[in-house]
Amino acid sequence: MLASNEQDHLQHAPYGGQAVIEGVMMRSPRFFAVACRRANKEIVIRQESVESILKKFQWLNKPFLRGTLALIDAMVLGVKALMFSADVAMEDIEQTTPKKGKKAEAPAEKPSKPKGQSINDITVGASMILGVVVGIGVFMIGPHLLADLLKKWIQRPIWLNLAEGTLRIGLFVGYVAAISLMKDIRRVFQYHGAEHKVINTLEAGLDLNPENFGKHATIHPRCGTSFILIVLVFSIIVYSFLGWHPAWYERVIYRLLLLPVIAGLAYEVIRFAGRHKDSRILAAVLSPGLLMQRLTTREPSEDQVEVALRALQAVMEKEAEDNA
Repeated sequence: MLASNEQDHLQHAPYGGQAVIEGVMMRSPRFFAVACRRANKEIVIRQESVESILKKFQWLNKPFLRGTLALIDAMVLGVKALMFSADVAMEDIEQTTPKKGKKAEAPAEKPSKPKGQSINDITVGASMILGVVVGIGVFMIGPHLLADLLKKWIQRPIWLNLAEGTLRIGLFVGYVAAISLMKDIRRVFQYHGAEHKVINTLEAGLDLNPENFGKHATIHPRCGTSFILIVLVFSIIVYSFLGWHPAWYERVIYRLLLLPVIAGLAYEVIRFAGRHKDSRILAAVLSPGLLMQRLTTREPSEDQVEVALRALQAVMEKEAEDNA
């Protein structure tokens, strides 16, 4: 556990995280930790250093340039965390599933991978690229082609762009609403809520205990859900200036080239909002994303909040050790 003076010293560092399978990943600028609840109720933790692209290219760490690289960093960490949690879940399944012709035995404790062993970078890279390709195809190209079918009834480019953006947002919201009906995804959303409660408590300067966790909501302005919604809304505005070129592939190329610009702008808005959570104007700007978090977070149980707390403590302890 961290001493209170250490917590006071570290609570102002920019911490964040994400939910994974039966667990939570928490990160600071230099370290991240994944905590997962096993089937036997044990909490396993993996700690690693953050290998940030922004650290390697400091000259790009400037407003409106850093957004895309920060997004790539977040995606890499997210995939690493998900892979670790999937490994833990698979180990539990293998231990509790009887082999053919044999009776089920009591779960045997398998040795965890060494803490210093990093997760396979090639697999992480392949998974991330595949996810990006599928996401672009479904949420970028798909709505654009659907909007193109409306040219018979809508001639003005600005209305076609508005229709495209509306379809894109509708598709995203519908997708999230659909997967939220799945039991396993609802548990992930509960861990998402646990992550937010712990981070909100830390940023409020309160002791990290169950009583204070209960005082905070599962909503946070610096959430990835809000980021995605802002990107979708800003894309409508930016794409409206492009017109509607005859060739669909040209329109798609222009949109893809402008994505880093839109992501950079959205990142700065989210970053600023995280530092001014009491601003009513920013709350109004972020309101679509905050409302969307009603879908992507759920009220967690105490044991789920405990997992999120353990992940945060592991990162804070690494920060304290590095600062000693």
